[in-house]
Amino acid sequence: MKEYQFIETRRAVWEAWDRWLAGGLRGKGKGNDASGAEPPGSGGITAESLPREFRGLCRDLSLARDRRYSEPLLDALRDRVLAVHQRIYGARRAAGGQWLRFVLHDFPVLVRSEARLVWAAAALFFLPLFLALYTLQFYPDGVYFLLTPETVGSAEEMYAPAVERLGRPREASDDVMMLGFYIGNNVRIDFQCFAGGIVFGLGSVFFLIYNGLVIGAVAGHLTQIGYIETFWGFVAGHSAPELIGAVLSGAAGLKIGLALIAPGRLRRADALKQAARQAVHLLYGAAGLTFCAAFVEAFWSPIRTVPVEIKYGFGTAFWLALLAYFSLVGRGRRAA
Repeated sequence: MKEYQFIETRRAVWEAWDRWLAGGLRGKGKGNDASGAEPPGSGGITAESLPREFRGLCRDLSLARDRRYSEPLLDALRDRVLAVHQRIYGARRAAGGQWLRFVLHDFPVLVRSEARLVWAAAALFFLPLFLALYTLQFYPDGVYFLLTPETVGSAEEMYAPAVERLGRPREASDDVMMLGFYIGNNVRIDFQCFAGGIVFGLGSVFFLIYNGLVIGAVAGHLTQIGYIETFWGFVAGHSAPELIGAVLSGAAGLKIGLALIAPGRLRRADALKQAARQAVHLLYGAAGLTFCAAFVEAFWSPIRTVPVEIKYGFGTAFWLALLAYFSLVGRGRRAA
């Protein structure tokens, strides 16, 4: 049976389940019995038919998986089965438990499932970054093709060997203001990389390349003039969550763009809705990494009394921990 025939055959049953779930959200005692079933004669799910109908819904998911139907259809059926299961067996978790599950399972699994987009975003971001960093070691004046003289002067001032607090911009008078500055700056970069996806992915491609070039230009210039320990010691600790957060934001934007370019058998609006569901969860995780980076950047990275070797070690450990997290966490576990 072709997918569209399968959908048309089972659409009425799925719509009945959606009404049954919506009735539970409105609350019991308002036309629904304790099981959440619709009133007899409504043409929907009744208390008597509940077990049989649920087995049928599970069978729909199994058939769709075996027949290799489209991912949007599989996602919709999985969500429906999980919601019904939670409703029947009272398996709703507290919000804290949901966040814990997101961190310890759903987020790394999602990143691995979107590996192609993540690697594409990483290439668009890191290749320009390393290219700019390398080029400026041999052509120092090239920095002014990418940065204004004011930006270059500000960077030199923030990471000069004699400065008391590394990385502190003029507008930040204390660590708390630095935290706000870094959060704002990092969120701006992540939002650019994500929101640009709505322009068929072109905006995400542009901002990934652009921000990679800018970061590489700053790093390359400061390395070339000899601010190695002050600059690299400062960025070592927070570079992993900050840069990975930017890449994941870009991957989320690319997912939005891909849904608009190649919606498959869905309308573009429906494809966008399906893609946005996972893209937003990628963005949630990227936001968590971004806020983590801002805290490290504000309260750890500027400290001058910590030997640079310790900062390098801390930064290396952070990179290895995040790479292990995304590679290993959540493997071998199934959603309840």
